[in-house]
Amino acid sequence: MYAHIRGIVDQIGVDRAVIEAGGVGYELNCSSATLRTLTLGASAKLYTHFHLSQDAVALYGFASDEERAMFRKLIAISRIGPKVALNVLSVLAPEDVTLAVLTDNAAAFDRVPGMGRKTAARVILELKGKVDAADQAPQDQGPGASSASIRTEAIAALVALGYDGAEAGRVVAGLPAADTVEEMIKNALREISKK
Repeated sequence: MYAHIRGIVDQIGVDRAVIEAGGVGYELNCSSATLRTLTLGASAKLYTHFHLSQDAVALYGFASDEERAMFRKLIAISRIGPKVALNVLSVLAPEDVTLAVLTDNAAAFDRVPGMGRKTAARVILELKGKVDAADQAPQDQGPGASSASIRTEAIAALVALGYDGAEAGRVVAGLPAADTVEEMIKNALREISKK
């Protein structure tokens, strides 16, 4: 119904913003990530999603088309509503969600309010094949065991050591291919220690 709204930021709340466009104030539910991009009194363009359910009519706003696309993928999953989808996008960038799906990293969703490990595992399962692997998949040229399984095991090991799941996923995705899980973990720990 609405593709985007461009106007002046009139209000910024905890989970929503009001954009005035053409004399009308549009209240948009937004992720924390989107709200951080807005400035009161400044011009802004938010990509929108109109959501109609039995008990609510709402307009959602996103700083990027990628964020909106991920929101739509998330709400298409059974028992994932707009509120949980916004919680996911408040904690994880769309590329982090994609990376978590590609590496089977349920721990990346640990900080998302209202989402437990079982729900995270279901999200990963249902988003398989729906995320763009070409943009996010690690580019591996090396021989040996399946690079995806090596990366998945390395992320799980880092999470077991107490590292944040999303950060572990980003670090491991940025590393070149390794022949063993142990080598991947060592490389990841070296990279983390540099930060």
